[in-house]
Amino acid sequence: MEILRPQLIRIDGRIYRKNLIQEKTYQHEEDDEDFYQGFMECSEEPCDTYGVVQTQQGFRCTVKAPSLLYKHIVGKRGDTRKKLEVETKTSISIPKPGQDGEIVITGQHRSGVISARTRIDVLLLTFRRKQPSTHFLSFFLNEVEVQERFLKFQEEVLEKCSMDDGVDSTIFQNPKKLHLTIGMLVLLSEQEIQQTCEMLQQCKEDFIDGISGGKPLEVEMSGIEYMNDDPGMVDVLYAKVHMKDGSNRLQELVDRVLERFQASGLIVKDWNSVKLHATVMNTLFRKDPNAEGRYNLYTADGKYIFKERESFDGRNILKHENLPSKSCPLEVFCVRQKEGRGSLLSDS
Repeated sequence: MEILRPQLIRIDGRIYRKNLIQEKTYQHEEDDEDFYQGFMECSEEPCDTYGVVQTQQGFRCTVKAPSLLYKHIVGKRGDTRKKLEVETKTSISIPKPGQDGEIVITGQHRSGVISARTRIDVLLLTFRRKQPSTHFLSFFLNEVEVQERFLKFQEEVLEKCSMDDGVDSTIFQNPKKLHLTIGMLVLLSEQEIQQTCEMLQQCKEDFIDGISGGKPLEVEMSGIEYMNDDPGMVDVLYAKVHMKDGSNRLQELVDRVLERFQASGLIVKDWNSVKLHATVMNTLFRKDPNAEGRYNLYTADGKYIFKERESFDGRNILKHENLPSKSCPLEVFCVRQKEGRGSLLSDS
């Protein structure tokens, strides 16, 4: 990491710089209490966005968080919470495992309560980033005729390229699941799922209807491209997608949806723009037909995992670029990982 270009973490419109001192990679939750030590430089200035309330005993602030993340604030043997309380001169109450509720911060000084709240926010965001994706936002491309043309593409590839390294039927997308991914979500509670529903509906009212004119957007799938640098060792092959009328409306729409969800913290990747594509072949499908996305490096406990992939030779496939062109109307959906299709919002 460059000293002059440190990693930045954004929370509620504020920007924090990740401290380079003692920066380590922790693979086990037993080390959570050490992660806190010197991991972040935070602003201690009062922040009006926090709902700090004055009481007879001092000041009080609450933090809403999924119960799955409580243990990262507590730390092993409660060490992380103790450090926070000592350094900020506050008392931090956290619901017991399996119980819902709010983290409550109390203290004699408003600045101490704000400092504790800021540090807790950063810890929550850091460990949220380590959770595997649970849902993804997408446009489905599974019109019947599109499925039929995709199956024809699959048949031609297997007929002409089955002798190429790594090419077999297991790495093709399920035609019923063809889609454009907007972004991967980490939803850790029913409340966050409901928040996603409400946010999508708000997006529809704020700008989706304005961009689409209240009508379905017609897109075309035409041609194929690969994600890797080496066409002889491909992990993801995708169909190129563009608006049928040649406009940039689809890109504008998905970028604004992404921006809205990034600001909420539900999408934690730092992309500035969505690369519009429809995955047609993915080597993750060999072992998991429901796999989505290219990066899934942490378990639910925040432990790092490594997924070995067997790449395929895509050079002959790319010579033909024989994915048939077809237009398709779009709908916006949120899908739970590995559990099929779950509509939150229709744009058609």
